Amino acid sequence: MSDKKLFLLPDLGEGLPDAEIVEWQVKVGDVIRLDEPLISMETAKAVVDVPSPYSGKVLKLAGGPGDIIVTGSWLVEVELDPSLPQRAEAQDTGHHHGGGHAASVGAMEVATDGAEVATSVAPTTTEKSADAGTVVGAMQSSDTVRSEQAVAIGGVKAMPAVRALARKLGVDLSRVAPSGADSTVTLADVKQAAASPRPAPAAQAFVGARASGAQAAPTHPRADLKFDSDEPIRGVRRNMIRTMSAAHAEVVPTTLMDDADLHAWSPGEDIMARTIRALAVASQAEPAMNAWFNSREGTLRRHSRVDVGIAVDSPDGLFVPALRGCDRLDAAQVRAELNRLRDGVKTRSLPPEDLSGYTIMLSNFGVFAGKYATPIVVPPCVCIVGAGRLHHAVVPVLGGLEAHRIMPLSLTFDHRAATGGEAARFLKLMIDDLQRAR
Repeated sequence: MSDKKLFLLPDLGEGLPDAEIVEWQVKVGDVIRLDEPLISMETAKAVVDVPSPYSGKVLKLAGGPGDIIVTGSWLVEVELDPSLPQRAEAQDTGHHHGGGHAASVGAMEVATDGAEVATSVAPTTTEKSADAGTVVGAMQSSDTVRSEQAVAIGGVKAMPAVRALARKLGVDLSRVAPSGADSTVTLADVKQAAASPRPAPAAQAFVGARASGAQAAPTHPRADLKFDSDEPIRGVRRNMIRTMSAAHAEVVPTTLMDDADLHAWSPGEDIMARTIRALAVASQAEPAMNAWFNSREGTLRRHSRVDVGIAVDSPDGLFVPALRGCDRLDAAQVRAELNRLRDGVKTRSLPPEDLSGYTIMLSNFGVFAGKYATPIVVPPCVCIVGAGRLHHAVVPVLGGLEAHRIMPLSLTFDHRAATGGEAARFLKLMIDDLQRAR
């Protein structure tokens, strides 16, 4: 009797409840070998290329491109071929629906833009290539790390994640000049093609537009959007619905608002770097805001590090990448890291660990419009600071009047975890640092 196995969708990133099918690399009736490319899935954080945990004939597929698969549900059914290599632990997984899904894939190793764990002669050795064109570099299988292979479709050789990015940016891969090994189209090739004839919609954030106080460029309707029709909400926006709904139901928000006078600044100062420095200074002096609150356990964890979650708006939805160790970075290092995070959001190439674990949040809505707001605190964080639109205001100085540049600030905090006094002191510390000359 043939041995049939169901492969259950593993958790592709820190408890995400589901993922969307981007592209199958197999069809029913195909014979697939252990660790060959099986499917590309899009989560709220990244495009993930999943290898096959079995060798054998594909009997059933759970859905097609665009379908949502719940974590732990069956993804593919395979009839094992005893003449082909099988993973040892595969013999004890996947007999039924639900449970035990994570073990069938093993540990995932996520590579940042332009880096992939490449196949080596010795199975225990890995090497980094300049740009192998993948979002997810490799997945652990048995005792070796095997790289994913670029797939040739329509005469174009590219990783599934590269194809997904090309679809998202509206790039025709057949018109892209490959620069990767063995004439493989890479992520960099796709991004260059998208930027040349018709720039892809860039992620907008305080990160770039406010480096020198410049305003964001005017935006235009995206050609890929459909109007006057109901469309399913997927990917990042699905996760945003879950996250915002949970935050609204749980947090007890209170907002304080005030202004910082930037008149003492030197020309050309990096506004974002100064704002993050002020956050770090205030967090160290008043740690109640730079904390995580666990409502179930009734515990509060004050952090010695300052990892700022930067709200970044993009065509796909809201991302919050984490800028680590802000209390130890100078202005140039902050700028370089912000640029990396901004570019990673634009290309969906940030690894999941860059999109979680922040200790305090910063929203930069003022780059678009608005002076004050009531930003949403996302648990377990206790606080989020909103930076409003810079403007000039007339202020009294030594019996006279002067026009000064003003930054409006809005601080929303979870009143279950912090007092109004702690929040007010934190905001005052931020304003004091922002109003210094250097």
